[in-house]
Parts: sequence; C-alpha cells; structure tokens
Amino acid sequence: MASHAYIKLVPSSEKEIISTDEVKELFHYFKEITLKTGTQVDWKYNEAAFPYEIKEKPEGKGKWFYLHSDHDRYHAILLGVDKETVREEDGSERNQTYIQITLPDSATFGDKGKANEFCRFLAKKLKGELHLFNGRIMYFYPRK
Repeated sequence: MASHAYIKLVPSSEKEIISTDEVKELFHYFKEITLKTGTQVDWKYNEAAFPYEIKEKPEGKGKWFYLHSDHDRYHAILLGVDKETVREEDGSERNQTYIQITLPDSATFGDKGKANEFCRFLAKKLKGELHLFNGRIMYFYPRK
C-alpha cells in the first residue's frame, strides 16, 4: 500500500505558494550540495547519496512528477503540489499549498529513507510543517 508524507506551507513559511518547477529546482540544489560533499571527501558521494533523476509524464505536467532510480536498492518517489482549504481558529478559511510525497507499492526501504531525508530538506528550506510517513509532525517554521 502506498504511503504519503506532506509538507504544508503555513502563513509563516518561507513561501505560501510553490510550483512543481520550484520543487524541481530545490531537487537540483539538493543534488548539487551532495555533489559538493562528495568533492570535499574525494568520493562519488552524489551517486550514493541521492541516486534519482526527475521523470515527468505528460498527464502530470505542472501537477506532479517522480524521481526514478536505476540503482538496485531504490525505485521511485512521487512528488506533487496541490492546495487545500484550511479553517482558521477565528472561523475564516484560507487556501494552503502543500507538497505531497508518495512512496508507491513498489518502493523499497531505501526509497523511504531517501524520501524522509528529502522531505526534511524541503521542509527546512521552505520553513514548512512536515507530516511524516509515520504520522508524526515536525515544525520547521517559527512558532508563536
């Protein structure tokens, strides 16, 4: 059964709206910093650290894409961006953007570990609210 994690962009987040293209840019940035780590330790760390590449199907253009790996321990991680309506404490409603990370049925334990790592990176970078695969919540935004 597929499992999901969510990064919710709350009012005190870095951004309140994000597109799939911006998530792709953050993926490339993540790959770039892992490459620099590998260069510093003189090892091909990038290939082992996050062995995925972006794949996109025409029906998912602008809504979702997936990270695919040819490595034997990894398979795929799906990422999508959507909006939901949230009711505030004062009774008003607002639209909230979130990033959904999905591990398909074919995902491995390696995929889950890498997905958790990437989720934490995204949530920290965007100062969002991370709802992990196990149901726990991590807050990366300044709380009152």
